[in-house]
Amino acid sequence: METIQQLMQQSLGVGVGMTIGCLIGLSIRKRKGNSEGLIGGSVFVTSALVGAVCMAIMMFINWIGS
Repeated sequence: METIQQLMQQSLGVGVGMTIGCLIGLSIRKRKGNSEGLIGGSVFVTSALVGAVCMAIMMFINWIGS
């Protein structure tokens, strides 16, 4: 259990950074009228999912590197 918590702490920056970046980028894109590719038509849900996937990938990379 400690290993998972440590991996999450090491990978949190990637997840948060990708979520914020996607929120900004997808918000601009949706305002221009292009909502294609959004999950459920929601910028927030899509950004949260992207952040979670990126965090999981970074956790896996850190785990392999350990």
